[in-house]
Amino acid sequence: MKALIKVGYSCNDHCSFCHTLEVRHIDGEVAEIDRKIRRAAALGHSMIVLSGGEPTIRPELTHWARLSASLGLDFGLVTNGRMLSYGALVDELIDLRLRYVYLSLHGGSAKIHNLMVRSDAFEQTYGALDNLSGRGLDLHINCVVTTRNVEHLRPLVDSVLPYADATVKFSMVEPKGGGSRLFDHLMPPVAKVAAKVAEAIEYGQAKAGQTGPRFRHGALPLCLMPGKEGLFDDLKTHAYRTMVEIGEADFFPVDDDNKLHPPVCDGCSMRGPCPGLYRGYHEVFGAGELRPTRARPRSNSFNYVYEAMVTEAASPQQPCPILSDGVSPWDRGRDLLIEHGARIARYRAETRDFSDAELVEIKLGTGQIYVDISRKPAPDDFARDLVKLRRSPRCDGCPVYENCTGLFTPSEVEVFHRDDAPVRAHLRALTGEVIDLGCGEAPYLGELAPRIASAAISYLGVDPDRAALAEIGRRAPGAELLCATAAVLEDRREGAEADDSASGAGLGERTFDHALILRAWNHIPDPVAVIRALARRLRPGGTLLIVDNVAFGLARTVAQGRRGEASSAAFEHFRNDDAASAAALVEAAATDLVEQARGEVGRATSNQWTLLYRRPHTGDAAA
Repeated sequence: MKALIKVGYSCNDHCSFCHTLEVRHIDGEVAEIDRKIRRAAALGHSMIVLSGGEPTIRPELTHWARLSASLGLDFGLVTNGRMLSYGALVDELIDLRLRYVYLSLHGGSAKIHNLMVRSDAFEQTYGALDNLSGRGLDLHINCVVTTRNVEHLRPLVDSVLPYADATVKFSMVEPKGGGSRLFDHLMPPVAKVAAKVAEAIEYGQAKAGQTGPRFRHGALPLCLMPGKEGLFDDLKTHAYRTMVEIGEADFFPVDDDNKLHPPVCDGCSMRGPCPGLYRGYHEVFGAGELRPTRARPRSNSFNYVYEAMVTEAASPQQPCPILSDGVSPWDRGRDLLIEHGARIARYRAETRDFSDAELVEIKLGTGQIYVDISRKPAPDDFARDLVKLRRSPRCDGCPVYENCTGLFTPSEVEVFHRDDAPVRAHLRALTGEVIDLGCGEAPYLGELAPRIASAAISYLGVDPDRAALAEIGRRAPGAELLCATAAVLEDRREGAEADDSASGAGLGERTFDHALILRAWNHIPDPVAVIRALARRLRPGGTLLIVDNVAFGLARTVAQGRRGEASSAAFEHFRNDDAASAAALVEAAATDLVEQARGEVGRATSNQWTLLYRRPHTGDAAA
């Protein structure tokens, strides 16, 4: 668990794209850096990493390494490597627990590298690699890609092949500092960078085989790196938790606030792990190069795993431990503190299935976080397995409420049965012909089976899972069941039978009094097409009921977290729509359906939402 500490912004290189171009005259006082190293240890970090500017030109470098070692911390550097070409310095730092080096290298020849850094640095930087490689370090090489070197990535790959223990990353230049001032000269199109980086990675992998260096990419939208999404690399993949700049009083979580996901990314299957675009790039070039995909499943939940007990005995009358220790180091979305009586426990979400913004919205926006009290790899009976968490009353009126990760406490309200009651009442009142799309899990068969048995409804269940349909048939013998995907709605061939496959006979011209999509909405790859086809089969006066869930987080023990992460269950959700998102899609697909009721998700509710539509009779008022 790393803490990144900026020691100052002076540097012995003069990179044209330097992030800190405007503040190169500022360096931190020794006492300030000392204090921050001690603070990192107190926060529970296991490594401090010094950055700048260039940290190795500071005469206090070995002092800081010695201080961190005395506190039981490993030591790391973000560096241009030039000072590390001196073997004696490398030896001394390794003796002082140097374990991690992130080294900047931007060309495979002196001409390209020196052009990029505007210094005669090539020999020293490669000399540093000679001294660092083979020493048991976590060694990383970062190549910033600009217009100056985008056509010269293969030679860099060739030059690093001897350093088999290194990981080489190609990073999109950031429009900050020099990258902003020289934007028109340095900024290549992101799609071109992605194509050249993908080519360089493939070339490097072919050359290195199983024994050579590894290759990664950073700050590139994942939709532009097909097949290489798993090679994405950033501060979080390097286990950085916090960072602090010169002049800042305390640490802050590492974040991606310098990037954004434009509206075209809404609903993209890779939204969670994808970095998006740099804000400065988007302001100039827009999002036309992006190619979002909605055809891949994604996760609908994540784990907060127990890390530590913050306090064993803190009464509500005592000061809040977050407020008294400092609010800023704790990530609002990823850190979770739960009080239970006198005890306060800290949990952490390391997931990359959700973006930082999504995690904040789930935790602090809709409030969909729960304690998993089961012993299952994944909860399957939410009312029994989960206890909802709510913001502690101690947070009420706090001056830093909106900026704090918050203190949470178990709710005494069982929200799942309460919020599900209107749905079950609606189903128990159905009459006529009913189609249930995506019926496989059968969450409401207890309400539907008696209606089927009494012939109050004529029920057709559609699902591609043959085993699930067989179980429904056993529990509700009068049900008509069709093994098919939603594509069957478009198939007007006659003669659907219970054992038909998705490629078998269709529904002919059948229409229905009621249509149900019960906890299956987010499993549908193309809901607009499905609703358009389903609406045509809905009779005047008929209803469409959609029920589903938003994403949620689970506070779990270490053992529960391991079991959950080890599960072989595949992702099944294509989206994590809320009621508003689903309603927008329904209205885009079927303008003649009139919304009758909506159940939203909020901090006081479960994660379930509902939408009820009616198809009016001809001549009915629009309302």
